[in-house]
Amino acid sequence: MHVVILAGGRGVRLRPYTTSLPKPLVPIGDEYAILDIILRQLRSYGFTSVTLAIGHLGSLIRAFVGDGAQWDLAVDYAEEDKPLSTIGPMFNILDQLPEHFLVMNGDVLTDLDYGMLLRGHIASEAPLTVATYNRQVKIDFGCLEAVDGTIVSFSEKPTLDYSVSMGIYGMSRKTLAPYPKGVAFGFDDLVLDLLARNEPPSSHLFTGYWLDIGRPDDYDEANRTFDQIKPLLLPRPRLPEDVVPSATPSPSPPVSTWR
Repeated sequence: MHVVILAGGRGVRLRPYTTSLPKPLVPIGDEYAILDIILRQLRSYGFTSVTLAIGHLGSLIRAFVGDGAQWDLAVDYAEEDKPLSTIGPMFNILDQLPEHFLVMNGDVLTDLDYGMLLRGHIASEAPLTVATYNRQVKIDFGCLEAVDGTIVSFSEKPTLDYSVSMGIYGMSRKTLAPYPKGVAFGFDDLVLDLLARNEPPSSHLFTGYWLDIGRPDDYDEANRTFDQIKPLLLPRPRLPEDVVPSATPSPSPPVSTWR
């Protein structure tokens, strides 16, 4: 399975942390970079190859990741000479990608099973599958609806429920084939175009842990709670390949191992 990780943004909302580091490399818990966590997770869910779409401070990402061998992944790079938004980077490398692949932002912390998402996308035959999360937004004002100058409804400080994109998508080459190379094209542009063409995307609703590291408050929250969320985010270590349970019965209690 293959994934394209979008790591070319300038991380403006996360300044000053991103003044000298690209956002995927900011440290979490003084131990791991966000991108390190993501790559570990992807390998544990069965992904074997990665394309990193880089731009701003991309040389630092290249230096950190290299060829991906330390994660047992094959990593290549797609470098932007101008910002191409969320979906645009795929247009230039489409002929190098498999028919179905994952696309994700390089600043997401979640325990979503990436492999399950991609397999579900392939099975659904949808043009696009969006990992979604339910959010509640508290409005701190009384909300009015008026028609022709007359108030027809009122709600005091309501809580609104929204289904939001997690920044992780199941994608297919045939969906992106009609679009020209070198064009800045966002996720919003793609969804609106698919809806206009009566080719609706599919939703993959997720209810586990998800945090988009978009603002300093989000980053501070990730670091503050990292000891609690670390078991969710990091895959369990594997035993060495030469350490396997014996198939021969023995009087000693059986040793439980997991892979």
